[in-house]
Amino acid sequence: MSLPRRFKHSCAVFAATLAFGTGMSVQAQTKELTFAHQDMLVPLRLVMESGEVEKATGYKINWRMFSGGGDVIRAMASGDVQMGETGSSPLTAAASQGQDIKLFWISADIADAEALIARNASGIGSIKDLAGKKVATPFVSTAHYQLMAGLKMDGVDAKSVNVMNMRPPEIAAAWERGDIDATFIWDPVLSKIRSSGKTIATSGSIGKRGAPTFEGIVVNAKWAAANEPFMVAFVKALNRANDEYKASGKSWTPDSPQTKAMAKWTKADPKDVGPAMSLYTFPTMAEQLSPTWLGGGAAKAMANTAVFLKEQGRVQEVKPDYSAFVTTTYVEKAMAK
Repeated sequence: MSLPRRFKHSCAVFAATLAFGTGMSVQAQTKELTFAHQDMLVPLRLVMESGEVEKATGYKINWRMFSGGGDVIRAMASGDVQMGETGSSPLTAAASQGQDIKLFWISADIADAEALIARNASGIGSIKDLAGKKVATPFVSTAHYQLMAGLKMDGVDAKSVNVMNMRPPEIAAAWERGDIDATFIWDPVLSKIRSSGKTIATSGSIGKRGAPTFEGIVVNAKWAAANEPFMVAFVKALNRANDEYKASGKSWTPDSPQTKAMAKWTKADPKDVGPAMSLYTFPTMAEQLSPTWLGGGAAKAMANTAVFLKEQGRVQEVKPDYSAFVTTTYVEKAMAK
């Protein structure tokens, strides 16, 4: 190798070493991330369909669908996923285990969007009737949390109920075959089974008794810090989608482009989209920062959930403070711009 070529090679090696030695993440340099989404009917799907965040930031977003929050959290722990949506129960499990994540957006107050449905002719008329029955729900999900909380509130020994761990698609198939007596689940499966079952309780009814739940968007803390402009742009897009739903959602028909986008990303039946979305509430940016949500309520709900998860043997310890896993930074910056 000649001296000029050797010099050029040395400069290239030095530049590469400098780039990787500054503490910047590879993802920040390549402007790419993988987002783990689920099938809940929330305004985020409009953001996914529009491509607005990609256009505004120049980032490539790999949208990957997962069956449950537990799967999302595991994918984030592996490093394959930088951001994802999950319920408060899987989020709490991850935080309790010390995963380096931050909750930065409440995508939905679950309200009545998850429900305990008993099969017609199952003989189940209340939570107390679940003893001896087969009840399916995705373990460590918000639905699982509320099922177990409901059993405890009504004095039912959880060991007397055959609680089965199934993902949503598996629950739909098991219901169709007649393999289960009841399920605590969300849409789109919820809409598919309601016609042949009876609503025993909802996330809203159990939440009002002391076990509230929510859906949130979480991010790897280091990735977020290295990609702040993206985070702010993403929050703005989430708020825009919420505003669009609040302004026109009640008038969407199965043929509306918004409904079709929601159905595309969740595999829901378009006719079920409107009724299912009406069961949630979607906090505004100001509400995100309030004591109800990112301003304190989310951390409190996580602390209560952690106690339940420890009782269930799902986590080893309860953190003294869950506010360390919640951030208002990106919502505050989005509101300021």
